[in-house]
Amino acid sequence: MAHYLFTLPKKAVKDYELLEHTADIGIRVKASDLAGLFKSAALAITDISAEKQKTQYPEKHKIVIAQKADNVEELFVNWLNELLSASAVEGLIFEDIQINQVNENFIDAIAVGCDIRNYKVNTEIKAATYHQLKVQKTASLWLAEVIFDV
Repeated sequence: MAHYLFTLPKKAVKDYELLEHTADIGIRVKASDLAGLFKSAALAITDISAEKQKTQYPEKHKIVIAQKADNVEELFVNWLNELLSASAVEGLIFEDIQINQVNENFIDAIAVGCDIRNYKVNTEIKAATYHQLKVQKTASLWLAEVIFDV
């Protein structure tokens, strides 16, 4: 079983690009593997929604997230929405993601977050949607496009 530990990218280096959308926020993510795709999309949420301001509450909190789905599109949306839900309920901003296992129907991961009071929240992302959703494997990489309800 492969383990991946990913850290939030610096503001200048993004593993995603913003998509134009009239009322909501969309992103396009590319990665060499499925773990990288799920990681980059998760960390894009943090990058879009919040800026770290202080480390007054430095304690790290780990949340285990396991999801099953009938297909990779459903899994992708469920994964992102579970992260958003856990963030809201626990009052955390996720800085690191450890993918323990992922395939097209299952993900097991650990999200590591810090207290939201360390951040300035710029945009509240409510949910990942199925509107214009795309998750596909090409010859050389995985590609996803998702629209977030804000």
